[in-house]
Amino acid sequence: MAEPVGLYRDHAIVLRTYKLGEADRIVVLLTEAHGEIRAVAKGVRRTKSRFGARLEPPTHLAVQLYRGRGELDTVSQVETIDHFRALRTDLEGLGRALTMVEAVDQVALEREPNGQLYRLLLGALRTLAADPSPLVLAGFLWKLLALEGVAPMIDRCVVCGAEGPLVAFDLMEGGAVCRDDRRGQPLSPEALALLRDVLGGRLGAALAAPVTAATVEVDRLAVRAVEHHLERRLRSVGVLDST
Repeated sequence: MAEPVGLYRDHAIVLRTYKLGEADRIVVLLTEAHGEIRAVAKGVRRTKSRFGARLEPPTHLAVQLYRGRGELDTVSQVETIDHFRALRTDLEGLGRALTMVEAVDQVALEREPNGQLYRLLLGALRTLAADPSPLVLAGFLWKLLALEGVAPMIDRCVVCGAEGPLVAFDLMEGGAVCRDDRRGQPLSPEALALLRDVLGGRLGAALAAPVTAATVEVDRLAVRAVEHHLERRLRSVGVLDST
């Protein structure tokens, strides 16, 4: 059954934009109540556009859209809730934010409401704006995998079930492995403990701790795990690699 034609309002996070014609853009939004929406923002590439600068990732918006009979909706009104200026003045922080929205763009389903995904992304962006720790991105990516139904097994060996010691992480199996089944990426005891904090609801405590080699290890492993799940590289990670 087709969705009704007409105006509707929602809250949204800008995930991506691309050019359309001479002056328009297509904006990809993760909305709170309507899932991922693709909409035309008319005339926003003109210098006198009323809301062109607002429609850039990862801005949080109150938006009014018009649902027509075609595939694309039309943006009719935009109000900025949070521009995340702290992230836009920090290349590393912006790289992490763009990695988040890129990952969400890959898993969100068009016009399929997913309030959990919306709240997860919004909460992560707000946390990142307040604390640029690499663990904010890592925590978000691990929780995204859990939301996708592929949370890693880190309490025992994913191959044989042994409780430990766990010494590596196997992306193919989706979890930590013991010494007898060792394969994949080496995993230090410190990184394993940190990963357990992140996934065990103790992210706040992990963020309060100093950044260490284990922090970087967990961050990079999270990116690799998501890329393995998506079966593609995250382009925005290149921003992080260049900082």
